[in-house]
Amino acid sequence: MNTVNFELNGRTVTAQEGENLLEAAARAGIAIPHLCYKPGFSAAEVGNCRACVVEIDGERVLAPSCCRRPTSGMKVSSDSARALAAQRMVLELLQSDLPERDYTRHNEVDEWSARLGVGKPRFAPRAQPRPDLSHPAIAVNLDACIQCTRCVRACRDEQVNGVIGLAYRGAHEAIVFDMDDPMGASTCVACGECVQACPTGALAPARGAALQEPERAVDSVCPYCGVGCQLTYHVRDNRIQFVEGRDGPANHGRLCVKGRYGFDYAHHPQRLTTPLIRRADAPPKRGDFSMDPERVFDVFREATWNEALDLAGGKLAAIRDAHGRKALAGFGSAKGSNEEAYLFQKLVRTGFGSNNVDHCTRLCHASSVAALLEGIGSGAVSNPVMDVMKAEVVVVIGANPTVNHPVAATWIKNAVAAGTKLIVCDPRRSELAGQAHRYLQFKPDTDVALLNAMMHTIVEEGLVDRGFIDSRTIGYEDLERNVAGYSPEQMAPICGIEAATIREVARLYASSKGSMILWGMGVSQHVHGTDNARCLIALALMTGQIGRPGTGLHPLRGQNNVQGASDAGLIPMMYPDYQRVSDPAARARFAAVWNIDSAQLDDQPGLTVVEIMDAIKAGSVRGMYIMGENPAMSDPDANHARESLAALDHLVVQDIFLTETAYLADVILPASAFPEKTGSFTNTDRMVQLGRQALDPPGAARQDLWIIQEIARRVGLGWNYGHVSEVFDEMRRTMPSIAGITWDRLEREHAVTYPCPAEGDPGQAVVFTDHFPREGGRARFVPADIIPANERPDADYPLVLITGRQLEHWHTGSMTRRATVLDALEPDPVALVHPLDLAELGGQPGDAITIESRRGRVVLYARADDSSPRGAVFVPFCYYEAAINKLTNPALDPYGKIPEFKYCAIRVRLGGTVEAPGSFGGGRLLQGVAQLPT
Repeated sequence: MNTVNFELNGRTVTAQEGENLLEAAARAGIAIPHLCYKPGFSAAEVGNCRACVVEIDGERVLAPSCCRRPTSGMKVSSDSARALAAQRMVLELLQSDLPERDYTRHNEVDEWSARLGVGKPRFAPRAQPRPDLSHPAIAVNLDACIQCTRCVRACRDEQVNGVIGLAYRGAHEAIVFDMDDPMGASTCVACGECVQACPTGALAPARGAALQEPERAVDSVCPYCGVGCQLTYHVRDNRIQFVEGRDGPANHGRLCVKGRYGFDYAHHPQRLTTPLIRRADAPPKRGDFSMDPERVFDVFREATWNEALDLAGGKLAAIRDAHGRKALAGFGSAKGSNEEAYLFQKLVRTGFGSNNVDHCTRLCHASSVAALLEGIGSGAVSNPVMDVMKAEVVVVIGANPTVNHPVAATWIKNAVAAGTKLIVCDPRRSELAGQAHRYLQFKPDTDVALLNAMMHTIVEEGLVDRGFIDSRTIGYEDLERNVAGYSPEQMAPICGIEAATIREVARLYASSKGSMILWGMGVSQHVHGTDNARCLIALALMTGQIGRPGTGLHPLRGQNNVQGASDAGLIPMMYPDYQRVSDPAARARFAAVWNIDSAQLDDQPGLTVVEIMDAIKAGSVRGMYIMGENPAMSDPDANHARESLAALDHLVVQDIFLTETAYLADVILPASAFPEKTGSFTNTDRMVQLGRQALDPPGAARQDLWIIQEIARRVGLGWNYGHVSEVFDEMRRTMPSIAGITWDRLEREHAVTYPCPAEGDPGQAVVFTDHFPREGGRARFVPADIIPANERPDADYPLVLITGRQLEHWHTGSMTRRATVLDALEPDPVALVHPLDLAELGGQPGDAITIESRRGRVVLYARADDSSPRGAVFVPFCYYEAAINKLTNPALDPYGKIPEFKYCAIRVRLGGTVEAPGSFGGGRLLQGVAQLPT
């Protein structure tokens, strides 16, 4: 790296290549006032506040240090009389317009003024605008605005939302939202980047929490999606006051609406704070229930921890001893830590005695993992999301990152702004489609037809990488023969994309210096999900677009620790690090570490999530332990899942709220929320990060690791882990991928990427650079043919249902619908219906509609939305009063055993009564079957 030596305030200072004067001075420990400049911003240098002016020897005018690069021998003074006079004048003028209000109590203008000895301003303030308090999350007080434009750049250049602008001229110049709309009526997505950037309090948290001085700051990670954003909790009186983004490797200070505002669920009055046991006189458990968390004691009674644990663990042990080891099953959580996942699966395997353990990866990326393990020998991503910045072409298929992975979406949008060609392939038109070089809105359920047609083009036009294929793969000839019958001309009528467009996109992907594929559950949640992923893998292998920066395969992980929970063995066919339970050598290795005889370990894969529900109905599974999962809402054909849970002889649920699943429990164990515990979490980039405890659990609620150990003791295991680091250390001894990551290193560095096989290794962000972890080091092509959805539209059910997530809500909503800001932004259950389909029904936006499948029906409000194609309806699955998974199809992919959430046949009619949600803040919360008119 080139350096430049120059003189600053009489000292010789060395500037790194590309640094401006302000940055070089800061690195040398010399403070220069600045307001419009913000470190880390891609458009940091605007020079419009002039607080950072310096005097440069030989130049007539002062120069803004944020916009000037040093040159060799340059003599600069930031503390000369002339420079200081100008800096102080700027600060005094800005101070004159700042009102003395609560929201300006802590602002950078005052801080710099104090450092430079600027007193009260001598100038009268100008006329100031009125406050805008229309937004649930963000208060707008433009009387404190100094027009530094940090908020504009935060919105436009960092998050790339384009909501905030600078409008009008002269004395009327002002910050505006969209077309000068109130912020609450604008297209703002409440990411809060503008609030974090604002130096004065002109943009601030709407509820004023940030105005109270926090007692301490705790660095942690976000509890929501798989991006793994690092953040800081600001805590006072054992309550989180506000959250700020931290400069972590996945987010570099950015957050989304959930990460920034979805924290106060931890303080909700409906938190479980004492163990509960089902009352002897409680109504019989049924699948078609309604419940009210405010009347929990109609069904449950309080118990001591010893009583609850003795009943929970004792009954599980009794069922095991009476009916055999496979009569028990356990669901762990992708929201919990790596250590919790590891101990939970160890408990099921060594305490229950079978491999009947699973978690929600079965419902999101099981088919992707199955295809990846089969084709390249690893279920992990090959490249981090940030590699989109190094790619020439990025393909996003079956994913909506702006909703499901918002911070990852910002990097994709930044890459597009820098020249990357984005290809979006999805039946639903997402926000990213507007930024795409090409948008392919293919017909639902036709992924294989589209992808095989692309591969046909690549073969036909000689765009394959023969060197890569010959040296690093097997099975190419079978794939070539298979795609020969899938010409774009033949597939165009099937997938709905013109042949010329298919060919163009195939050429772009194959011929670029670096092409990267990212996909989501639109690819995986089908009966042909594994085949969809096989095609994506084949695309990368046949073109050599893997194993280098800016290339590769990245299935975007849905929950904050889906990757880590799977890595830790929370799946029925694999031990930690994807070592197969059927492998005698793997059983021997784990038996040695766990200090048991390998004969005690089951040598057969266990049952998956949906298979366990069927086994309950068949009478072979009689007892369950569920930690932090809500299958009564998340499973397909939710009525069937609820009936199964109700039929169990004994159900133990460990959670923080009375969820739909917990309502069917015999024993409820109050657990710790994310900010109330310390543990490691692995994000979608294979990055192991440390989440730190910021709060104490409420009442008698306990740490999840403690509860798991107490259950283990009561089923006959003599565990005694004193600290979470002891569990992590045991994991390192069983998982070669993280063997080099020590707990001390995590505490010091906050994040380490695996594979990291030896202490001191930096970790590998890009893998498969020279071999694949399969036999012979070669990847394998697996051809795929068209398999239709299990259930197609017909005369009785003519439409298609697609389910997914909303930006503001998370998974089954148990956390986010109890977060004040998030529930205010999206309070009601909605179905997104194409405007022409809604008009054909005779309906208007906001009308109640009834959606019905062969398995159930729900009532919710219609929202006119042309992102879905005609004939398809999109519904989020987070609404208990309209639990859409009552309708979805439990048909399974034969390889990944994942249900077909993304496609089932429905019919829609106007009318019906939407069940009242009540209030999370203490009002009635109804859950269960919607009450429809006869």
